[in-house]
Amino acid sequence: MTRDVAPKLGFLKPALIHSKFFPALQGNTTKMNASDPNSAIFLTDTPAMIRNKINKHAFSGGAVTKEEQMKNGANLSIDVSYQYLKFFLDDDAKLAQIGEDYSSGKMLTGQVKQVLIDILVERVRQHQIARSAVTDDVIKAFMSVRPLIF
Repeated sequence: MTRDVAPKLGFLKPALIHSKFFPALQGNTTKMNASDPNSAIFLTDTPAMIRNKINKHAFSGGAVTKEEQMKNGANLSIDVSYQYLKFFLDDDAKLAQIGEDYSSGKMLTGQVKQVLIDILVERVRQHQIARSAVTDDVIKAFMSVRPLIF
């Protein structure tokens, strides 16, 4: 109904926003929680913290042993590292290759986790640099009352 009325009122038709949530590091059956620092990667985490969280706490869809992993591959639908790569890896071809190699057993869990660590460390570092550039004047300008021009 809003899509029908909005143009009559001089507004653009609203669009649906599709959202996907990150799984908690411990897997899809748990949730992220600020009281559990190992349930998520935070933008204030150091590279060592990110490495530790991914290596020790990210739920794996891989097999118990290296031999089983190489024989049977990984379950991508429950592997948290692969799920995060779907959000953060910009190269679709590389993601598809990782998915194929990981699910077929050519790639091991540790290798997938290392790809994710490299990406997250760089993204968090970039955010921390940008955040350090924010001053009180920038916040004041951003929060100031100003007319909206449509």
